[in-house]
Amino acid sequence: MKKKFQLEVPGGADKVLLHTCCAPCSSAIIECLMQHSITPVIYYCNPNIYPLEEYNIRKDECTRYARSLGLEIVDADYDHEAWRCQMSGMEQEPERGGRCLRCFKMRLLETARYAHEHGFSVITTTLASSRWKSLEQIEEAGRYATARYPDVTYWEQNWRKGGLSERRIAIIKEYDFYNQRYCGCEFSMRKEDAAPAADGDN
Repeated sequence: MKKKFQLEVPGGADKVLLHTCCAPCSSAIIECLMQHSITPVIYYCNPNIYPLEEYNIRKDECTRYARSLGLEIVDADYDHEAWRCQMSGMEQEPERGGRCLRCFKMRLLETARYAHEHGFSVITTTLASSRWKSLEQIEEAGRYATARYPDVTYWEQNWRKGGLSERRIAIIKEYDFYNQRYCGCEFSMRKEDAAPAADGDN
C-alpha cells in the first residue's frame, strides 16, 4: 500500500502564503494543501511574464481556479520594467543559470515582504513543482528572501513528489487550463518554437 503523502508545515501553520506562477503549476499543490487542512492564500507575483497579455491570461487562469475553490488570490503589481532592470546584463544566460536565480530571488523577496506585512508566518512557491527549474536555486532564493524577514519562514517542500505531478496532469485536463509554451520571460521565448509545451512551468 502506498504511503500516504504527509505535509509538515513549519511551525504547524494552518495558513500559508503561496507564491503562484500559474494555474497548471499550482493546481495539485493547492488541492493537496486543502486536503491537509492548510489554507493557501495565492500570491500572484510574476513581473517576469511577458508580454502583458500573457501575464493577464495566466493571472485569469489562476483566478478562475482560486474562485472555484473559494480561495483568496492577491495580484501583486506588474512592474516588468523593474524586473528588466534587475535582469540587466543577464539576458543571454541559459535556463537554470544566474538569471533564473536572480528572478526567483526578486519574486520571493516580494512574497516574503507581503507575508511580513500581512501576518503570514510561512511562504512557499509553486515554482518548486516544475521539472524545468532548479530546486536548489528555488530553495536558495526562498532562504534569501526570508532572511530579510525573521518572522517569515520559507517552506522548502519538494512539490514534485507524492503523486502531485500525476494529479497535476489530471487537473489541467479537467479545467482545460491554458497551455503555455514558455516559462514566461521574454528571454526564454527564443526557444519557444523548438521546445515542447511546458505545461505551466515558469
